[in-house]
Amino acid sequence: MNRYLHIVCLDTPWPADYGGAIDMFCKIEALHRAGIKIHLHYFSYRHRGNPNELNQFCESISVYERKTGWRGYSGKLPYIVSSRINRQLIDTLNKDDHPVLLEGIHCTGILPWLNQPGRKIMVRMHNDEPEYYKQLARTARNLFKKIYYRNESRLLKKYQKNLPGQLIYACITSTDAVHFREQHKLPNAFFLPAFIPYQEVSGKEGIGNFCLYHGNLAVPENEKAAAWLLTNVFPKIKIPLVVAGRHPSRRLDKLAHLCQHTCLVADPSSTEIDDLVKKAHINILPSFSTTGIKLKLLHALFEGRHCVVNKAMVTGTGLDGACHTGANADAFASIIMQLHHQPFSAGETSLRRQLLGNTYDNRKNAEAIIAYLW
Repeated sequence: MNRYLHIVCLDTPWPADYGGAIDMFCKIEALHRAGIKIHLHYFSYRHRGNPNELNQFCESISVYERKTGWRGYSGKLPYIVSSRINRQLIDTLNKDDHPVLLEGIHCTGILPWLNQPGRKIMVRMHNDEPEYYKQLARTARNLFKKIYYRNESRLLKKYQKNLPGQLIYACITSTDAVHFREQHKLPNAFFLPAFIPYQEVSGKEGIGNFCLYHGNLAVPENEKAAAWLLTNVFPKIKIPLVVAGRHPSRRLDKLAHLCQHTCLVADPSSTEIDDLVKKAHINILPSFSTTGIKLKLLHALFEGRHCVVNKAMVTGTGLDGACHTGANADAFASIIMQLHHQPFSAGETSLRRQLLGNTYDNRKNAEAIIAYLW
């Protein structure tokens, strides 16, 4: 008997060029391979390209406009939630009783209008969103954005306390699962690892060519991390650094050209990022946020060589043992100097396989979703 599933995505899952889109796209692909018939619904508001890649995995695809700007504000609900409440989506979901997977707390604003008695509904929790927005407010340089992030954090904290207890909550870290069970009294919160495109540890042995920081540079936290490396770490050491990512600011571009041994690669394709991660000798990933799981860390551990991080990057991940951890700029500089001529070994690859194990197995994790929903 065919099993049908509605998946409601907060954004276009393709192209899978940032953490949330990667998790959504790989999840869709894995569920399709497991035999699930998918009715995909997503919000389009950033002109993120042609979604034809999704057709092969879905029975149907429905696209909805996200209410951006003042049209999306309600005053009482978080903007990321209120801007995605769509009557057409609600009517479509209520035409049958298939299970529903809502991607992110962003998509939960429709819950009061769904036909829920007896219906299985799972919410993918991409983050502890109030804490995430609180940390975004700390790193934002623009005053308007700082005020917006603080207000959104306040509204999300209030909203999150009233999430329905009977739903299933698939949390992206084990720490988040404990948080939602204990702090928010959501008994059905469980750990569902990120779905990722790399399934085998494949970092090349030997020595690479440069150090790499990569991420979506339009995100304040990522810009701050890149700027920190360019101003506090690499002026101390004459080792090549490549900073790569989407939508870098003019400020970051200037910082990247202050030293002859640092440079910026703006708006690389996914293929180019993969190539950089594999060729780098050291993937350097400081973070100023402790929420969620950073998919760029998993990317570096699966396909790259040495990985240098700070504590915030690995908090709650269980991946500390696969990384070199520094507490400050001097520690980062010292570790990078030590690793610069140290080949990446087969022993380190073996250790990563043990640590990552079956945790990030897309097939197994798709089966976990199916077990909860049917």
